Amino acid sequence: MPDAPTSAPGRPARQVYCLCAEWCGVCREWRAAFEAQAAAHPGDAFAWIDVDAHEEVLDAVEIETFPVVLIAEQGRVLFFGAIEPSGGMLGRMLERVEGGVASARDDAERLLNVLSSG
Repeated sequence: MPDAPTSAPGRPARQVYCLCAEWCGVCREWRAAFEAQAAAHPGDAFAWIDVDAHEEVLDAVEIETFPVVLIAEQGRVLFFGAIEPSGGMLGRMLERVEGGVASARDDAERLLNVLSSG
């Protein structure tokens, strides 16, 4: 099971999961931008998930391209899908989904359950 994301104490945090693969060059290059967004949003909980190390993720959802991001809050999916590997894009997305749903697929709820169980 993937490690649970960590966040600052206080308010309920959004969970921001990045699903990538260590073998993926784009993912390796994008990881620093993802970590920079985590530092810029200390109230949110970020987790980097190597899907090859967590087969249960691949059992829950079919991933066609990387990176895939899942943003959730209080058990509700706010966004799930592939995104352009850009820290600016993720930052704008986090602003856009604040308190609302930007996009979600049917299997996102199942994936959220897999990632948050344990």
